[in-house]
Amino acid sequence: MSERAAPFYCPYCGDEDLRPSEQGHGAWECAACNRAFQLKFLGLLARGLQPNDARGDGI
Repeated sequence: MSERAAPFYCPYCGDEDLRPSEQGHGAWECAACNRAFQLKFLGLLARGLQPNDARGDGI
């Protein structure tokens, strides 16, 4: 098993000063904005990654 993946920046303020939280697996604390958040892996999609040529974005 590999080590847990660490987030590169806070999802709230964008700062990179993150530390693992004592709240458990996947919990992180941001020293810049004083927020705590948790990351959770939900699983793999059954269809995987496929190009969406039929619908398109219309951008």
